[in-house]
Amino acid sequence: MKRKQLVKHLKAYACEFEREGGNHSWWRNPLLNKHSTVPRHNEIDDNLVRKICKDLGILFP
Repeated sequence: MKRKQLVKHLKAYACEFEREGGNHSWWRNPLLNKHSTVPRHNEIDDNLVRKICKDLGILFP
């Protein structure tokens, strides 16, 4: 999945950008108080996208 698509999906579920890390961005779901990291690659593996969504408590796209 493209990173832009994932970011759009995260925003649709009210997830917010928190901060930039060394090689990734931190995102949080304020409704569930959960956090996850998103790598800054153009293409992100579907298994990693599934893990990010699970960490944030949202549905897999």
